[in-house]
Amino acid sequence: VFWSVTSVLNMSVFQDQFVLEDLIQELKRNITALSFGPLQSNGHISVEGSFPAMKLLRDFLLLKAKSLSEKDNREESESHQRSKRRLQQHRPTTEMSNSICDTGVGQHMVVLDTDTYHYMKSFSPRTFLVNDDVVISDIIDGDVTAVHIKSAGSGSDAGQVLRVKEKIENQSLKFHNILRKERIYFEQHTRDEKRKYKRVCESLKPHYPHVLIILCDTHIDVIGNSSDVFKFTKEVSS
Repeated sequence: VFWSVTSVLNMSVFQDQFVLEDLIQELKRNITALSFGPLQSNGHISVEGSFPAMKLLRDFLLLKAKSLSEKDNREESESHQRSKRRLQQHRPTTEMSNSICDTGVGQHMVVLDTDTYHYMKSFSPRTFLVNDDVVISDIIDGDVTAVHIKSAGSGSDAGQVLRVKEKIENQSLKFHNILRKERIYFEQHTRDEKRKYKRVCESLKPHYPHVLIILCDTHIDVIGNSSDVFKFTKEVSS
């Protein structure tokens, strides 16, 4: 059993859009379970941590890459007049290029596996329970969900936002280590078949209170611990 793995990242692919040192600091803030080595002159950096934490790192960087692509597309479609107004603001180039990765004072982002996020929302809702001083929002994009945590006002406690972020991150890592997903595909894709599967799942649900069932158009996702998921899918398919 491997409790920890080491990987070497090539961060040079981001150097045209980010100050790499700032990006590394953001990674350290958002994924505290990882240990980062020194950034090399060629953009390489060694990272050590658990498999779930490494997956969070991968998802985080994929989200960054996607946001850059969307930003480039938006900039290409902007009019010349709007570009001219931006130039008149006299903002330094480095500041503009860092605007995506800089979440600002009192703001944090946690990148989660979407299945883990759905499970947390269903079985650990208190993780996302905050007072009026903190605002939580999410952006679900396929397998990756970005959870944004920020202060509700200028007088809010930035430390409180950080504590909420750490609570979400710690709980997600806990679930990441134990959760498993199985997908049951519909064979005929008819309404009757879907209703049948739905009835079976609802009848089994009381016997598996810690299993999350997500009904989709073409399949059913079953998420939970390994033992429950195996037994549940076996009963549904029998």
